[in-house]
Amino acid sequence: MHLIIAEKHDAAKRIAQILAGKKPRSQRVAGVEAFRLDDKVVLGLSGHIVGVDYPPGYNNWQKVDCKDLIRAEIVVRPLQEKIISALRTLGAQASRITIATDYDREGELIGVEALKIAREANPKLKADRVRYSAIVKDEILKAFQNSGSVDFDLAASGEARQIIDLVWGAALTRYISLTSGKLGKEFLSVGRVQSPTLALIVDREREIQAFQPQPYWEIYADLEKELRVQHAKGRIWEKAEVDRIVANLGPEGTVLSIETKPRVDKPPAPFDTTSFIAAAGGIGFSAANAMRIAEWLYTNGFISYPRTDNTVYPPSIDLRALTALFAKGAFAQEAERLLKGKMVPTRGKRSTTDHPPIYPTAPAEKGDLKEDQWRVYELVVRRFFATLAEQCVWDATSIKVNIGPEPFRASGARLVDAGWRYYYPYSKAEERILPELKEGERLKVLGHAVEAKETQPPARYSQGKLIKLMDELGLGTKSTRHDIISKLYARAYVQGNPMRPTNTAYAVVDTLQKYAPTITKPEMTQTLEKDMTRISERKIKEEEVIEESRVMLTSVFEELTQNQECIGQSLKDGLRTDKIVGTCERCGSELIIRRGHRGSRFIGCSGYPNCRFTLPLPRSGAVVVTEKICEKHGMNHIRIINKGKRPWELGCPHCNFLDWQEKKAQGKVEPEKERNDLGSFPGIGPKTLEKLTKAGVKTSQDLLNVKANALAERTGLSEKKIQAWQSAAKALS
Repeated sequence: MHLIIAEKHDAAKRIAQILAGKKPRSQRVAGVEAFRLDDKVVLGLSGHIVGVDYPPGYNNWQKVDCKDLIRAEIVVRPLQEKIISALRTLGAQASRITIATDYDREGELIGVEALKIAREANPKLKADRVRYSAIVKDEILKAFQNSGSVDFDLAASGEARQIIDLVWGAALTRYISLTSGKLGKEFLSVGRVQSPTLALIVDREREIQAFQPQPYWEIYADLEKELRVQHAKGRIWEKAEVDRIVANLGPEGTVLSIETKPRVDKPPAPFDTTSFIAAAGGIGFSAANAMRIAEWLYTNGFISYPRTDNTVYPPSIDLRALTALFAKGAFAQEAERLLKGKMVPTRGKRSTTDHPPIYPTAPAEKGDLKEDQWRVYELVVRRFFATLAEQCVWDATSIKVNIGPEPFRASGARLVDAGWRYYYPYSKAEERILPELKEGERLKVLGHAVEAKETQPPARYSQGKLIKLMDELGLGTKSTRHDIISKLYARAYVQGNPMRPTNTAYAVVDTLQKYAPTITKPEMTQTLEKDMTRISERKIKEEEVIEESRVMLTSVFEELTQNQECIGQSLKDGLRTDKIVGTCERCGSELIIRRGHRGSRFIGCSGYPNCRFTLPLPRSGAVVVTEKICEKHGMNHIRIINKGKRPWELGCPHCNFLDWQEKKAQGKVEPEKERNDLGSFPGIGPKTLEKLTKAGVKTSQDLLNVKANALAERTGLSEKKIQAWQSAAKALS
């Protein structure tokens, strides 16, 4: 039997269908769906089916010294038990195994992980590797006809990354969290790539805050024939100079010269991952969402592999034949127009041999895809067309006018040939049509305007711009950068897009930059990234790079341990500002996000115990205090971030609570959906909830009205647990 391994279930199904030429027969192996065709079985994984970790003895944060994690044993643990079982079963039956996972560092490692498990069941199993950039018939069939060897060196570079990221992330995260006292779900994460990236965002925010705007003025004059001209000096920095120019203006302007010449806009380069994410960001997609949709489109055969550094189409792609596929359907008009031209593709600055740039592989209709999928697919199609189109040509006109002794200018542009812009409407450029004029012509001055302006601070990073900067600095890879940004949001280090750092981010970055600056600089990560590439090129061994990273981390910990007391105080002082929500309306003290003895969260007055004003908070999710202020209560609005979900804009916590109370009084809040419903309490699952309901405890108020020992006897539940739930209910009451 010939076993074929794909990276995911959907890819396996599609590959099986292409190889079979019809719908493949589905079969269950150890509870996992596989696809059989003649003597072949195609099995889809679920990404990594095993992962690297520490032995269980290192799980206790309080008992294990963080520094011990640097040289602790690393073990491989199963992540997908059923798939591993299916792999062993099929591996034992097979005589040959073909690795057909995605062709990159991560995909090679995933394939090698599967190969090792299959060979545990069948050591004599022969293995080969197929490589492709699109899951379409021609490419898949060609890949299987030209299979090669498994690249164990490329997989080793991926494994090195896993181990290095585990060691750095675990050791530093534990150290910073323990030192700051931020434990549990609200721990502070630190990472080899994450921390330098966060430092970029914080440093940019510091630039913005330190920016001192400089005033300047611009002078405009409105003339006959609807002509507006600007003074030739542009920005004028002295008000006295402005007054002098205005005093010199006469009632007429004289046209000194009119110059018109062609200007061309070159077509854009093909999409690599970085430029794709930036373009998707321009139409409203986050980096992670853009890549998620692109992965789906790739797996389902609509676009090529979306993780690529290449911006040059290889000769193997028949660009004209590919364009002809779109001559019918949603892009028929564009395809037919393009096919009439020369179709000379643009070339970007980077050319690699693993994957081509991102391009559409098959036509689709709008009804075939969900709205978001269609928008990303259309972006890829239109970018592909634009890279094969002619230049965009303009007639650019420059006019010089003197008003009295003062020189003024006007510029305009008329579109001659839209070229690539016809296909790619995302990059807009508007025409500015000037009136017909003659040199020497005199025009009456209808009025003038002096516009007072200020220089602007540097812009915050959008996700697309940050990924581009990470690419330039060698932070992360095309496959990991969008995940790093997602983690910054999930850990409540940043908010909004463009990204603004929270006070927690400031506290972490300020402390690290002061006491362990190596962690926040890209140079260390650049070195390790280059070394991991050298592993795949057989220039250095995996063990040497891992050892190098451990030596680097040891030196970092020497800096940390020398300044531990200062680091702890610095973090605690900085983190406190991220907990302040506003001012107590009863006593004027600060309102702070607090945690009860049993782990429940609430907003409490710093004047406690003299003032007992409190407001409830949701049990789960990271709490982010935003800069928006409630006009009624003077409190900061709050955002709740839960992993994998859209942020919940809770708003003013006081307004939110009053609104909830009003709805409850009107009977508009169903008991099971109330904020304090028992099902949301930690440790209360469906079975426990059923026991409590049978005992007459249906709401948190019921829970507060019973004695813990009596309820424990009636339900068989732990009295200690019941007391913990009562504490949580009290915090919400």
